[in-house]
Amino acid sequence: MAEDLGGFQWPIRVYWEDTDAGGIVFYANYLKFFERARTEWLRHLGVEQQRLRDEIGGMFVVTDTQVRYQRPARLDDFLLVTARVLDAGRASLTIGQSAYWQAPSTRAPAEAPSSAIAPKVGQRDPASAGLVLLCTGTIRIGWVDAATLRPQRIPASVLNALGITS
Repeated sequence: MAEDLGGFQWPIRVYWEDTDAGGIVFYANYLKFFERARTEWLRHLGVEQQRLRDEIGGMFVVTDTQVRYQRPARLDDFLLVTARVLDAGRASLTIGQSAYWQAPSTRAPAEAPSSAIAPKVGQRDPASAGLVLLCTGTIRIGWVDAATLRPQRIPASVLNALGITS
């Protein structure tokens, strides 16, 4: 059975700052790519993290990560990073994420270097889309009070935006 790209998809370009001396993406930078995709996914759903902190007094913090590296990305590569909820608890979410290398011939015009980047949501088979899996991960994020950093229940408005019924 082929893997699909269900969930949110965010294009990322690899820059010098992302690589080591050999021009290969430094392993920890995949966590940065995952963070960017999660942030844009939430923003796409209308969940702005600074506004939540200012208006509700809470925020998400990363409590656990697991990453598996398959193949390296290199300088100037275009990647497609995905995010989707795997599990939801009262005070935490487990997010599944993947980073794919994207062949130049399969990039949409919005993913070209000189164009604005547009988010994507949907499913497609990675191989048929010209994608090669580079890295997978699960990221657990917990909801905490911004002042005390104590765990709290995730607000219903956030769960609703994510399509999770409480």
